[in-house]
Amino acid sequence: MNKLFCLVCSMLLFAGQVYAKEPLAVKVDVLAKTSKSWNGSALPAYAEGVAEVTILRIAIPPGLKLPLHKHPVINAGVMLKGELTVTTKKGQVLHLRAGEPIVEVVDTWHYGKNEGKETAELIVFYAGVQGMPITVKATEGN
Repeated sequence: MNKLFCLVCSMLLFAGQVYAKEPLAVKVDVLAKTSKSWNGSALPAYAEGVAEVTILRIAIPPGLKLPLHKHPVINAGVMLKGELTVTTKKGQVLHLRAGEPIVEVVDTWHYGKNEGKETAELIVFYAGVQGMPITVKATEGN
């Protein structure tokens, strides 16, 4: 029993020495850094008021088309899985795939559609103001 215990301890010490030689480092990948949305429009100045950050995890089933809408606040996200096609009312198109960032259009009518075979999933961060909606759905005439 003692020999087995000593053998296990020696193996753990050796393993610790091997792993201790590998330096620990933080890896940072900049996914987006811009003052423009995906369609090239300049982002507006931040709204006045009490800041309110909203973070949403959005899942869009295959074949689903979101209603026409716009965002009155700056927002950006990362596609976690699947794919999504975003189209503005003027016909500008963005094809978004897993791992890709999006800096969304602001005050521009658009919709998203999942044309893939799996659920599209993304995390979106909205830099808003208390009391201001982050999304406005279109009504007839928009």
